[in-house]
Amino acid sequence: MHAPIRMPGHWFDELAAGGGSVEAIGFLAQGERSRRLLLIGELLARLEERPALLGPADLGAIWGTVERAEARKPGSAEELLTGPQVGSWLAHTLRRLHGAAAGPPLWVDAGHLAAVALVAALRAGTDADLVVPAREGAVSLPVLGLARLPGAPLLGFQPVHARVREGELHLAPSARGTGATALSLRPLTAPPSAVWWPTHRLPVRPGGPEVALDDTDPYRDLDRPIPPRRLTPRELAIWQRLFTEAVALLDTSPVPAPAPGSDATPDSGGTGPGAETDTRPGAETDTRPGTLRPEEIRRIVPWPGRLPNGPVEGLSASTADAFGSMVVAEPPNAAALAETMVHEFQHSKLGALLHLFAMLDDDRAEEHYAPWRPDPRHLPGLLHGAYAFVGVAGFWRDRIGDRAADPLDLAPFRFALRRIQTRTVLRTLATRAALTGPGRRLVAGLTRTVDGWLREPVDGPAVARARAAAAGHRAEWRLRHLRCADEECAGLAAAVRSGTPLPPTRPPGLLPAAERTHWQDVRGALYLRPDAGDARDVMDATDPATDGAPDTAPLHADVLLVHGEAASAREAYREQGAAAPGDPHLLAGWLLAHTALHPGHRRLLARPERFAAAVEGEGPEMWERAAQRLAAPEAPA
Repeated sequence: MHAPIRMPGHWFDELAAGGGSVEAIGFLAQGERSRRLLLIGELLARLEERPALLGPADLGAIWGTVERAEARKPGSAEELLTGPQVGSWLAHTLRRLHGAAAGPPLWVDAGHLAAVALVAALRAGTDADLVVPAREGAVSLPVLGLARLPGAPLLGFQPVHARVREGELHLAPSARGTGATALSLRPLTAPPSAVWWPTHRLPVRPGGPEVALDDTDPYRDLDRPIPPRRLTPRELAIWQRLFTEAVALLDTSPVPAPAPGSDATPDSGGTGPGAETDTRPGAETDTRPGTLRPEEIRRIVPWPGRLPNGPVEGLSASTADAFGSMVVAEPPNAAALAETMVHEFQHSKLGALLHLFAMLDDDRAEEHYAPWRPDPRHLPGLLHGAYAFVGVAGFWRDRIGDRAADPLDLAPFRFALRRIQTRTVLRTLATRAALTGPGRRLVAGLTRTVDGWLREPVDGPAVARARAAAAGHRAEWRLRHLRCADEECAGLAAAVRSGTPLPPTRPPGLLPAAERTHWQDVRGALYLRPDAGDARDVMDATDPATDGAPDTAPLHADVLLVHGEAASAREAYREQGAAAPGDPHLLAGWLLAHTALHPGHRRLLARPERFAAAVEGEGPEMWERAAQRLAAPEAPA
């Protein structure tokens, strides 16, 4: 009998605040180890029931190799089995067996277990004789690299005979007449060559732990296997430099001084100095949100390719199947990489927590507003986003005033924006999600963190720009995704045209997915750097809130609005609206400019879809009248 896993409450609370000590995160890693071993047991049971799934490979020989390696060098095989490389493959293969994923012939996915066994033997110094799958003549060795049979390339998927003796690997094609020849090498020590592509390693510090920079493993993406995409020497040098600089940035995270006017206390749940209940030396640095010990990252995967909508810069992703692993597009600078590492490791932490605790009923309806995305999201996605962006907000909070890490002084805006956006999502989770006990405790912990931050004074202009950027994104999102009910639309139009009473407010409907279009928050990018003048320059420099780099320059009206020229911006939006009536970007911009001139009309931003319904089919000459009518206090019923 195995004892149940029980997490100490104070460790859960550290994680619920958005941070986590070495011990708390170590507990998550142990939980992932237990889960991984259970999943391996499930895979072995299914392969025993259906040995034909392995094709020419033999399960007894494969698992016997793993057991001998573990016996020879205790812990080595288990470390391999619990790493992210095996986690990604294992999850994909189990989904294949359940009919929930697609991929190569099933024997190729299942037979990758033999490649895992080969690596275990090589690392433990034991012998092995196995059949492994090759893809286009290449055999992937998890953690170690990619071995390519010389000669004419094998096409498609082929079984290859593999033998390990005293650290030397011998690979030979099983079919004759292909032109491919055998290969012998020592994967643990062989230098890079045309036939051997070792996994790149990024040292966290000299003589210390390393992070894999993986560009060859077929299972390094989020699900479906992908071909290798070897980094060029120039790309590799960029990654090595940025990682070294990002580690230096993370290793020197300052412990901020108490903010003037901040009332965070140990009982308030704030995360400023004095807010932690743990008073050990260094505990503040250990547990506060936004910090990251770089050695907790296990693998970075350079984003493999491009997207149909344009560049991938600024994009990153991770999966709960591979704790400590992340897919990252090449960042523009070290601060961007450090921020991304914090962001994605937050996802790893929450994924591990969700493997231990049910947090909410798994409502997958994609209908909720996420301030950092252009599309509606489901509640589990909101929870992941809130947890990740608490980490991001904490990261930028620590960078305020650090000109070495933030030479353009953008940290105050980024911190102010992320704390506003995250609080919005936490409010949605608290009111809309069916949270369990642990879920309520997690959301409450995150809320205490963000509420403490909202009491901290930040540079006034930065806060004003952050509020405007948040309001603009929300208004445009609602205009693009929500529609008033038909009877409400008719009543709104009549009220504006003929002065009839306004119809009662009803819950809006979500626009069908087929009618939505991809959009980018060009105006929001300008708020990050009003002095840049072109959102393309800003987005090329970096912010995930911009949803990627746009193909078009911002409108002249956007520039006027961001520069505080609200009257001119409102007129410019009105003029452009004549040529594009009903354009959500123009309507949102006009409302932002109008409410800047008439603060008493800010209620228009709460339900901008009502404004859009009232002016539908009309030219911009009706916008002012509609705004006056909709913003007027309603008579009591």
